[in-house]
Amino acid sequence: MLGCCSVCTVGQQESDNGPFDFGLVRHSCSVRVTATKRIVLRQANLLHPCLASDFFGGGLIMRILVIGGNGFIGKPLVRQLLEGGHRVAVFHRNRQDGSPQTEHLQGDRNRLPESLEEFRAFSPDIIIDMVLSSGEQAQQLIVVARVLSARVVAISSMDVYRAWGIMLGTEPGELEPMPLSEDSPLRTVPQTYPPELVRKMKSIFTWVTPGYNKAAVEREIMCADTANTVIRLPMVYGPGDPLHRLYGVVKRVIDKRPAIILSEGHAGWRGPRGYVDNVAHAIALAATARGGFGRTYHVCDEPTLTELEWEQEIVAQTSWSGRFVLLPSQRAPKHLLAPGNAAQHLVANTERIRTELGFTELVSLDEAIRRTIVWEQANPPTGATFHEFNYPAEDVALGS
Repeated sequence: MLGCCSVCTVGQQESDNGPFDFGLVRHSCSVRVTATKRIVLRQANLLHPCLASDFFGGGLIMRILVIGGNGFIGKPLVRQLLEGGHRVAVFHRNRQDGSPQTEHLQGDRNRLPESLEEFRAFSPDIIIDMVLSSGEQAQQLIVVARVLSARVVAISSMDVYRAWGIMLGTEPGELEPMPLSEDSPLRTVPQTYPPELVRKMKSIFTWVTPGYNKAAVEREIMCADTANTVIRLPMVYGPGDPLHRLYGVVKRVIDKRPAIILSEGHAGWRGPRGYVDNVAHAIALAATARGGFGRTYHVCDEPTLTELEWEQEIVAQTSWSGRFVLLPSQRAPKHLLAPGNAAQHLVANTERIRTELGFTELVSLDEAIRRTIVWEQANPPTGATFHEFNYPAEDVALGS
C-alpha cells in the first residue's frame, strides 16, 4: 500500500469490471501517490475515497502530452491547460515553436514509436492528439499509449456523421433528422471528401493525409480502451484560423461592396460552428474534468445559425451599410454556389458535454466575432483559400 499522507493509503480496488489499474499522479500536497488512470465510469461509479476529492476536485496536477499542440486550436488549449496548473509537453516538428512554459518534444507524428523514450521521460497521464487523420495513425497512437499507460483524448470532427455525407452528396438515402446527438448514425462511405478537396485541405492543414477518415480514427481509439475520449469538433473560427472562415464576408465589407450575395438554398443552411477558445475549453474539460472517461462528445455554438444569420452577425460588428441579396442558384454567380445538399442541415445538440462536463462558452458570440474580424483584417490569407472574389460576376448578378 502506498500513501500520500498519514490519513490515506491506496492500493488496488476490485469491482465487477475487474481490477482498476492505478498509475502515478500527483496530489495537491505534491507527494506522489497512486491513482486510477483507467476507470470505467460508465459502468462503475467507483473511486477510492482517498482519491476522489483530488482526482476530480481540481487539485490534481496532470501530466498532459499534446500532439500537434502548436496549431490553431492547440495553442489556446495548451494555454488553458497551463493556466489550470497542469504540466504540459507539446510534440511537434519544430521544437522552437511554442510556449516557453511547456516542454517541447520534436518528432514525426507518423513515427510515434521513434519518440517513445522521450515520451517515457515525460510520463504523461493523458495524451491529447489534435492531428489524427487516419485509422493507421490511431493504431500507432494506441500502441504508444498502452506502453505509457496513458489515457487518450482524440480530436475528431462532426464530419463523421451520416448527415455530413448526405450534405456532401457522398451518402445515399433520406435526409437525417435534426438535431444530431453523439449517438446519431455515422457515415457508411469510407471516403469523407473527394480527392481534390483532400488535396486542397492538405495544402492548408499539413497533417491531413490522403486517407483522411475521422470515423476510422474513432473506431480505433474507442475500441482500444474504455477510458479514452473522443471530441467531435464543428467548423472552428477565430484568430489564427488557417481557413479564414470569416474572410469572405470581412473582405467584402473592407472593399465596401454594395451587396453580399447568397444563393437561396445556402442562405437557409444551418451548420455547426465554434470559437477557437471555446472549443479548446471543451477539449481541456474532456481531458481533466470528471465524467469524460469512455465518452464521445461534440461541441459547438448553440443555437445553430443559418448562413444568412451568421453573416448578419458578422457585419453587425462593422460599419458596413450594404445589403444581403438572396438569388436562386441559377442566377447566383458560380463562385458563390456552395457544393452539396443544403436541405441537409447539421444542427448538433450539445447537452451531453454541457451536462456531464459542465461546459459553457468562455467567450460570447459577439466578442468571438469581434476578435476574429480584427485578426482577419490584420492577417489576410496569403496561401491557398476556399474564398473567391469575382466582383464583375457579382455585379452582373446584382443587375440581372
